[in-house]
Amino acid sequence: MRIGCQRFGLLMRLVKLKGSLERALGRRGVKVEWVEFHSGTQLAEALRATQVDLGLVGEGPPIFALSARAPIVYLAAEPPAPEGEAIIVHRDSPIRTVADLKGKTVALNKGSNVDYLLIRALEEANVRYEDVHLSFIPPSGARAAFESREVDAWAIWNPMLSTVRDATGARVLRDGKGLATNTAYYIGARGFADAHPDVVQIFLSEVKAMGEWANENTAAAAALLAPHLGLPQAALVAALQRRRFGLRALDAELVASQQEVADAFLKLRLIPHPIRVAEAQWAPPSRRDRMARCESTGAVACAAAGGRSV
Repeated sequence: MRIGCQRFGLLMRLVKLKGSLERALGRRGVKVEWVEFHSGTQLAEALRATQVDLGLVGEGPPIFALSARAPIVYLAAEPPAPEGEAIIVHRDSPIRTVADLKGKTVALNKGSNVDYLLIRALEEANVRYEDVHLSFIPPSGARAAFESREVDAWAIWNPMLSTVRDATGARVLRDGKGLATNTAYYIGARGFADAHPDVVQIFLSEVKAMGEWANENTAAAAALLAPHLGLPQAALVAALQRRRFGLRALDAELVASQQEVADAFLKLRLIPHPIRVAEAQWAPPSRRDRMARCESTGAVACAAAGGRSV
C-alpha cells in the first residue's frame, strides 16, 4: 500500500515514525510504502496518476482532482481547524486589513486549502480575486519569498504558520475562523479502496489511534517530529495545540462543506465544470459485493478469506 504524505503533515508523519501501521498490516502480508510530497496538491495529482493509493490533504486538492475526473474518493476527515491556516504579513507591514491586499502580491500554494481561505477573505473584504496578484509557490519556496519581502503577504497553514510567526513576528491578517473550516480529508484511489476495504479500515483505525495519542501527548509528539521536520520543537507544540485530531466518517455536513469549496472554485473558473462531491463519498463494499468480485475474477483464495484481497 502506497501512502502519500506531505512534508509537513504532522499526523501522517507520526504514523510513519511510530511504525504501528506497518506492524498492523504486516500481519496480513501487506507492505507499506511512504511517498513524500511538498503539498496536498501534488499528492492528489499523484493519486490521479495512480502513483499512490491513499493520502491526507486539505480542502482544495480533492476538488481540483475531481474536476480533472480523477477516480478518487473521500474516506474520512479530521476535525476543522480554522485557526490553523491564515494570511500573514510582515510585522511592520502597512497592510492592516484584507482590503489592503488590493494590488498587492500574495504567495500561496495553488489549489491548496489556503486558496479557498483567500477567496473567502477577499470576498468578505469586498475585494475581487483578480485584483490581487497571486504568486503560486510551494510552502518551502514561499517562506524564502516572504522573508525576503518578494511578496507582501503569504497564505499558509500549520506547522509552517506557527514556525514563521515565532521566527519573524509575522502578523495574522486573517485566519480561517468564520470563513473556512480548514478540514483535512483522507482520500484514496477508488479502485484501491473498493478492492481492499479491510486494509483501508485498518489504515483509518491506526491513524485514529495515533491522533488520540498525539492529543494527549503533545510535547512527546513534538519531540518526535522536530528532528525529522527540521522545525523548532516549540513551534510544533504550538501547532499541535491549535488543533485536535479526531478521525470522523464523512457525513452530510462535510459533503456540503466541500461542495461549497467546489462551487466557489467554479464561480471563479478555477475548475472547468461543476462537480458533485457526494458522488465521491466512499462506502465500503459489503461482504457480498467483495465475494462476488472475488468469484468473478477467479480469486479463489480471496473468496475463501471472505472477500479480503490484498
